[in-house]
Amino acid sequence: MVGNWKMNGDRGSIAVLLSGIRAASRDRAAAGAATLVVCPPYPYLAQAAQALEGSGVQVGAQDVSSYEAGAFTGEVCASMLIDAGCAWTLVGHSERRMLLGESDALVAAKGRRALAGGLGLIACVGETLEEREQGRTEAVLARQVDALGELAASARADRFVLAYEPVWAIGTGRTANPEQAQAAHAFIRARCARAGFADADSIRLLYGGSVKPSNAASLFAMPDIDGGLIGGASLVSEDFMAIARCAAPAA
Repeated sequence: MVGNWKMNGDRGSIAVLLSGIRAASRDRAAAGAATLVVCPPYPYLAQAAQALEGSGVQVGAQDVSSYEAGAFTGEVCASMLIDAGCAWTLVGHSERRMLLGESDALVAAKGRRALAGGLGLIACVGETLEEREQGRTEAVLARQVDALGELAASARADRFVLAYEPVWAIGTGRTANPEQAQAAHAFIRARCARAGFADADSIRLLYGGSVKPSNAASLFAMPDIDGGLIGGASLVSEDFMAIARCAAPAA
């Protein structure tokens, strides 16, 4: 269960949020059996790592550089994220693909650097509303998953996660119904196998797109949905932990 906080918060509000998550995570019966990851903005990664130390809740970044280190102003490389306390990073979130023009090739390059540097990788894929209405969902997902095929040799199933996030359901209040989400997840898993991922059956697939406590259980009941990439609801500790309780035990 991954909370993507996006560009939200300040030191004070994040301290409150972290405190709520840490308190709830102490009771595994109440918190659920899911692996928990939170992804704050860059300036608050060290604060999160310190606040969550020993809690079992892991910290991830929202992005990573495709460069290793050096004269790349504004970039943050994998080794720096690890030094700040990160165990994971997101790559390829639809907001970065759409707003910042990130290509499939760049997403794969970032993923390669993340895995080589020792970070766990959460790679995002998904179609826009226009692409879905044109019947292109599977073509888009195939292209995005195939671009990640270069990572197959180095992507262990316990350190490589794919998140399906239909762009039309992110922050809109619209959610793919469980059957729609399951169909996409089943296609992604099959495409992973075709792209060369030896452990395709074991790769954890997350659903992201307006997941809330009210719809989480029905989504996570689907056979190929292994958890969630949570946006707005992850900014409220009670909602995030309520969603986490709906998840199946981590593989």
